[in-house]
Amino acid sequence: METDGPEKAERITESEKTEFRGTVFRLKAEAAKVLVDQTEVFEKLLIGLLCDGNVLLEGLPGTAKTLMARTLSALSGCSFNRIQFTPDLLPSDIIGITSYGEEQGFYVVKGPVFANFILANGINRSPPKVQSALLEAMQERQVTIGKHTFPLPSPFFIIATQNPMEAQGTYNLPEAQVDRFLFKVRAAYPGRHDEKLILDKNTAFRDFAEFGVKQVLSQSKILQYQNMVKRVYLGEKTRQYIVSLVDATRNPKKYEIHRGRYIEWGTSPRASISLYLAAKARALLEGGTYATPNHVKKVAMDVLRHRLILNYEGQAQGLTAEDLIQEMLDKVVMP
Repeated sequence: METDGPEKAERITESEKTEFRGTVFRLKAEAAKVLVDQTEVFEKLLIGLLCDGNVLLEGLPGTAKTLMARTLSALSGCSFNRIQFTPDLLPSDIIGITSYGEEQGFYVVKGPVFANFILANGINRSPPKVQSALLEAMQERQVTIGKHTFPLPSPFFIIATQNPMEAQGTYNLPEAQVDRFLFKVRAAYPGRHDEKLILDKNTAFRDFAEFGVKQVLSQSKILQYQNMVKRVYLGEKTRQYIVSLVDATRNPKKYEIHRGRYIEWGTSPRASISLYLAAKARALLEGGTYATPNHVKKVAMDVLRHRLILNYEGQAQGLTAEDLIQEMLDKVVMP
């Protein structure tokens, strides 16, 4: 374990670590009752929750994006709302409205965003005004209705889904909003063996309640684990690696990134913060109490892929952000 660095937070005890590992084991066991071959994606959603962040989940139709969000919500024991994003959606449909009654006068009707877990389904189908309303909720954990500002419940976790195949009737998400997502996670199609298992766990024929998913977490327990993530030790060498990775997106020549000329914009300081938090959560999930550069490397792709902007030349070459990030992970030396 690294002993250098400024962190002097209270260390995680063995009893806390044992209790957390038991909870994670039960979470995965309960999730396996419903989900097939989605353990890795489910873990990334769990990291997003532990980091008190939000996750953008991208995948083709039928890759269990909605089911994963619903399953994690059922395991959490928290309130859950699904918002179906459409081109005609209004900000008031999400945050709520100020109404008037003859007896009570003006009063506020809160929208579906007032829940612990929000599934923003098809987030790229809504116009910019709706995205602006959601941006305040994501960053400030509050919404403004009329002249009043209301705090959102804690914990507050948004899982936003989008289909990469869709083009008609969709809007590009503003870079400022995309940057607020801790992770951008990709959900892939299952293999042949898992496809057979899906036939037996088909929610089109079985009600979700029939799977008997039991609650494992609670609001207080989630907040406790979020505090544990903050207490995971991360030393100076790991900090240096985080800074080097982010710097490589802005100054690729310094690190001999050959494809660096295809970068339009490097990643923001939020990328550093997200790597810092996600590495801690990754370490805790793996049973550790301190984060290493290897933990940073494991979460780097999901943290950086939506923050690295390619120029038109790179897009014309058919390159993706993942191509450049992989080169950076290969070139930037871990201390």
